[in-house]
Amino acid sequence: MQSSNQLVSVPDDKFLTAAKFSEVIEKIVRDSDGLVNYIDAIVSYCEENQVEYETVVKLISKPLKDKIKYDAQKLNFIKKTTMGVLPIV
Repeated sequence: MQSSNQLVSVPDDKFLTAAKFSEVIEKIVRDSDGLVNYIDAIVSYCEENQVEYETVVKLISKPLKDKIKYDAQKLNFIKKTTMGVLPIV
């Protein structure tokens, strides 16, 4: 029996940071040779590691979010946005 002041060792790979999560997702996409997009990579990661989708939301960095948005636009999941330029008068 362990005393209450001893720490239980937990593998480091169980705790993800946004940077490490992005690195893992980038590796999945890169290793798929273009067959897996970022959305599918995240879904696959969650299923393989028994992680709920809501849990990884806070781990999605801005660059990864932009790549997900690009994939979603390409797949017509969301409308394409354009940055309109106002005419100079």
